Amino acid sequence: MIISRRAEFSASHICRNPNLSEEENVRLYGAAANPNGHGHNYVLEVALEGTPDAVTGMIFDLKDLKDIMNREVIDPMDHRHLNFEVPPFDKVIPTTENIAIEIWGRLAPQFEGTPARLHAVRLYETEDTFVDYFGK
Repeated sequence: MIISRRAEFSASHICRNPNLSEEENVRLYGAAANPNGHGHNYVLEVALEGTPDAVTGMIFDLKDLKDIMNREVIDPMDHRHLNFEVPPFDKVIPTTENIAIEIWGRLAPQFEGTPARLHAVRLYETEDTFVDYFGK
């Protein structure tokens, strides 16, 4: 069985590779390569997999999941310029794909030793553009 929780955060970023020319960055990233950056209202969905506990009937307490998501992702990333304020994005291009990978890395260890397992991270950059990440 899979349960999910959703949260939102706003952040700005610049998508550009310092090893590429201005022309190459614009060709690859378009407007996202603007050196002034731009922002998104990201929507994060976190899915946990497991079997409901015989006593509680829950895979994982969704309030605890909300607390983990806030502590590990929302609080550190909300209203931040990812490139300048949120490692590793000072060295990693903060594409939606890379942000989803980083979120997985922050969340997966939080479920070690619990009956729940992180199943997927879905990150919406816009209403109609999202990434699903299922770990390594």
